[in-house]
Amino acid sequence: MTLSEEQLAEELSDGAAMRVPSRARVVAARFFRSSQGRIGFAVLALMFLLAFAGPLVSPWSYTDKDFTAFMQPPSARHWFGTLQTGADVFAVTLRGMQKSLVVGLLAALISTALAAVVGAFAGYFLGWTDRTLSWLTDLLLVLPAFLVLAIVSPVFGPGQWPLFVVMLALFLWMVTSKIVRGMAISVKQREFVQAARYMGVPPVRIIFRHVIPNLSSLLIVDATLNVSTAILTETSLSYFGFGIQPPDVSFGTLIADGSKTAVYAPWTFWFVAGLLVVTVLAVNLIGDALRDAFDPSSSRGRR
Repeated sequence: MTLSEEQLAEELSDGAAMRVPSRARVVAARFFRSSQGRIGFAVLALMFLLAFAGPLVSPWSYTDKDFTAFMQPPSARHWFGTLQTGADVFAVTLRGMQKSLVVGLLAALISTALAAVVGAFAGYFLGWTDRTLSWLTDLLLVLPAFLVLAIVSPVFGPGQWPLFVVMLALFLWMVTSKIVRGMAISVKQREFVQAARYMGVPPVRIIFRHVIPNLSSLLIVDATLNVSTAILTETSLSYFGFGIQPPDVSFGTLIADGSKTAVYAPWTFWFVAGLLVVTVLAVNLIGDALRDAFDPSSSRGRR
């Protein structure tokens, strides 16, 4: 009885499916043994719960206006106070947090997926494919991302935030793709990839079935850390009016508006600024803990 073209490669591929659950449990145990992992996970979960469940308990919507309370400090009626327009700061801040979290997550996922595909194809095929993709990567690395996004910002009109996410992701993947390329060259030489090639498995299938999955630890950590990078980049662009556009709000637009009144009405600025800092810190703690959990030689990950 002969093996199919996939069976031999899958049997040689690091124990493939049988070892994945075991490795996942080991990584999860190492992650939650880390104090920064537990703190980061708990804080980020709390931020998501606040952003998406908070509006359900708030008596005000982010579109509501209280024309009897302009620039009022926090009170029982308005928990975080009100803005110059009479909008409830609590409701508006949670709406802005929702948008920034969604933008950060989507941009991180898209950029990491793009880095994985480009880096894996360049490292596997080499030759002209590698030269072409490396040239494209180097070109995007030297382009001033902030300036490019500012120039194309007029197309980010109301309701066009998904386009902004795509544009943001296009400038977050290049460094990771170079790392993936180097690792893909190494994985290409391993026995299970060689076996798949000799059995006639198409190269594209090898890349997606064997090469990229074996780089999962790098990609997971990279995607996590890219969330905070994307949130901060979105905040910076929106602060200068180049990101999320009115009537929608995000961390950046709220900080831009609140900075004008921060001195005499600090509740319009410090609540959203504090939530931004806490969210980014939590994501970075999770990213650091994941990196330690995936690294067997990390002494910090064993604590």
